[in-house]
Amino acid sequence: MSKIAADKVREFRAEAKFQRSSPQKAKLVLDTIKGMRVEQALNTVHFSTKRMGPVVEKVLRSAIQNATYASQEQGLDIDVDNLVVRTAVANDGPRLKRIRPAPMGRAFRYQRRLTHIVVTVAEKKPATQVTVVAPEPEAVTKTPAKPVAKKSAVKKAPAKKTAAKKAATKKATK
Repeated sequence: MSKIAADKVREFRAEAKFQRSSPQKAKLVLDTIKGMRVEQALNTVHFSTKRMGPVVEKVLRSAIQNATYASQEQGLDIDVDNLVVRTAVANDGPRLKRIRPAPMGRAFRYQRRLTHIVVTVAEKKPATQVTVVAPEPEAVTKTPAKPVAKKSAVKKAPAKKTAAKKAATKKATK
């Protein structure tokens, strides 16, 4: 049972709810940092030209702080340098219904979209080295390669003559 608990990777998350931007615009920033190391993700988001960059940076910093807090409180051995952005999601929030004046006293409705941003970080496990044993040279036998047959070019059928050309050839033969 302790082996299962030791293999389990702890995830730390942070959320920013009700952000005034559409989820589509937030996903543009979040997709750039998925799978990155935390330090590189912070640099990427910090220098992003998108308006959601500072918001995503704040959520990412919060997730890192959650990881350090949990490691201190629960006595976990978490290395902040090995943290990786596991997931970065922008979910739909509620929509604000608004009205825009239209010609001739009418009104057009439109919606302002809100976003819930969720960022999850986890510690990346060091890659275990796998040794590959090559088979002995005597056991491997080479089979001669079959010659590849060249494809012959397909000949095109002669083009059909039009009715005008047929009539012209009939008059010429008479």
